[in-house]
Parts: sequence; C-alpha cells; structure tokens
Amino acid sequence: MTALDPSLTIGIEEEYLLVEPDTLDLAARPPRELMRACRKKLGKSVTPEFLQSQIEIGTPVCRNIAEARKALTELREGIITTAEEFDLKVIAASTHPFASWERQVHTPKERYRALARDMQGAARRLLICGMHVHCCIEDEDLRIDLMNQVSYFLPHILALSTSSPFWQGQNMGMRSFRLSVFDSMPRTGIPEHFNDQWEYQRLLDEMKSAGVIKDGTMLWWDIRPSARFPTLEMRISDICSRLDDALSIAAIYQALLRMLTRLRRANQRWRIYPTTLIRENRWLAQRHGVQGKLIDLGRGELVEFGQLLDEILELIEEDATALDSTEEVEYSREIVRLGTSADRQLEHYLAAREAGAKHEDALRQVVTYLIEETRAGIC
Repeated sequence: MTALDPSLTIGIEEEYLLVEPDTLDLAARPPRELMRACRKKLGKSVTPEFLQSQIEIGTPVCRNIAEARKALTELREGIITTAEEFDLKVIAASTHPFASWERQVHTPKERYRALARDMQGAARRLLICGMHVHCCIEDEDLRIDLMNQVSYFLPHILALSTSSPFWQGQNMGMRSFRLSVFDSMPRTGIPEHFNDQWEYQRLLDEMKSAGVIKDGTMLWWDIRPSARFPTLEMRISDICSRLDDALSIAAIYQALLRMLTRLRRANQRWRIYPTTLIRENRWLAQRHGVQGKLIDLGRGELVEFGQLLDEILELIEEDATALDSTEEVEYSREIVRLGTSADRQLEHYLAAREAGAKHEDALRQVVTYLIEETRAGIC
C-alpha cells in the first residue's frame, strides 16, 4: 500500500438498552443523574439516544483493532458499572425480548422531537439498537467507489451480527427483526450506485433544497459517507452481545476496505451487482443469519454461509495480516460455530419452554442471559 491509500483508522459506535433488574423490562425513565455520571466517567464518548431507555457510546479514532478493543472494553465497562450504581442493568441487543415501544419516552432533545414529529409512528417504534463502524477514507471519490463495492458484503456482515429475534414479546422467526422495524423509515437499506462524489453530493443537495432532509445524517442507509467525519460508515449490523463478535465484524469491515483498495491499485475492482440481488441477500441474512444460505452472486446459486465466510476470509487474509487483525478476523469462524446472539437467545428461550417455563418467564430468562453475556469478560 502507498501513502496515497486511505489510513483506514477505525471508530465504533454502539447503542445499549437500560433494564430494570426486578421486572427485567426497560427503564423507560432512568434517573437524569445517570447520563451525568456516565459523562463524568467517560466524557463525550457517551451520548443520549432517541429513547431514554437507550444510551450510546463511541470510541475515539483508533489506529488499529487493538486500540479499538481497548477503547470499546473501557466504554462498555464504564456504562455497565455506572448503570449498576443506579440499580440498572445493561444489555447489548438490537431489540428487547418483550418491552413495548408504546411505553418508551423520547429524550427531550430538539433533534429527537423533530424526528418524532416528522416521522410519526415510524419513529415512535424505533426501539432498536445497532453498531456502526467508521473507517477513515480521506479521498471523497474513493469513499464513494468503495461504498459501491463493499455493499456486496453488507449482508454477510449483518448475518454475523444478528441479535434481534424477538419483538414485543413475540418470536418473529427472524435473526434480525431490527431492520424490519428500521425499514419503515425513509432513506434506509442498501444505497444506490454513485459514479463519484459529485453525483452523491448532487443528490444530497437536491434533497436538502427540496426540504426533505437537513444534512447527510438523515440518510439512514446501511452504509454511507459520514456527514461528520472523513469516513465510510457501516450501519447495517445489529449490536453484538459479545465484545469479541463486535470486534471481529469491525475487523472484517476494515480488512474488506483494504482489500478493495488493494485491488484498485492493481486496476481491478469488485464487480457491481444489481442492488436487487444484494437486497435479497440482506433479507436472507435477516431471516436466517449464519445458520442459512446467501446467494453467491458470481455463481448465481445459494451457498451455505459458512462456506461464503471461508471465501471472504481467504480474500482478506493478506489485509488482516497487514492490519494486525488476523485473530479478530478469524474469530468470525467461532461466531458461525457458536451462533450469534440471536441464535443463543432462541436457544435459551426454547430451553426454558422445554423445562416448563411459561412464555413470559422464558422471555425474562432471555433478558437475564443478555445481561450476563453483555457483562461477561468485561466487568
């Protein structure tokens, strides 16, 4: 790689849910002092989210995945231990197994008031959490070019991250129901193809001029050029209950961008496939996660996810080595072997039911599991 290649520094954002330890329901109105205590301990890395039962963290800019591991571990630990000081628990899952969105309270912030006012019921239902990964790509045209190419791999990233099989107390039969909720909003999903930064900026300017958005932060695509940083922001993934899963996904995303940059230097590129086919893989990842199949678009046939992952890891082996993230990238095989958070939530639920627990009690056992898994290996 050369000095003209992107730095690919990395940053990770995660959204967590706050839980009452007695009912295991969400804390719809947590103490105001909680956010102040989190900010005192962790600084500006902590921010409120759309709902008061949510809290968001963001790592600083990290030079490599080792720095990201250290930062994310400290932030997760800080949120968990501070919440416990206020007799609250934290879960890293993209949906709560049984909480009702109708009982949640919006954060009193103008941005969130405007979101609720403009989007109405579509926004009020946003009781969902995700993980976003930023990678720095200084050149704007390269940022757009890599966005076009890496979109192919977004369903694979989603499959590895799934953590939202339950919604409003129901098993939705999907590993990631979060995206089904989010897709009721406009400007979501796989973005269209752009030839360059100028074409992207033209669309952005037209939407701003029409008055439908204020800025690029209101493009809620699965991947987008960040409106705040010189980064390409991956947004498709659920939040992972296990820290190691999150870091593996972040490392794979970073390595994919390096691989695509490396191909570009050799005057090669990843083929741009029809967005409809990528969306179909997105749906298959939502539905089955790592337990199912995705379309190998080159071969035009369904292939087991584990096989597709093996091929991806072979593609990025050189890049993971260069980025010193081989261990994290290879850990993705463990995600397939052990299952994602969604798989384990379903296993805990079914085991509880088979042991004689009622539906509601089985869901509470899933929440207890999520509390323990979010805390495991950190605190």
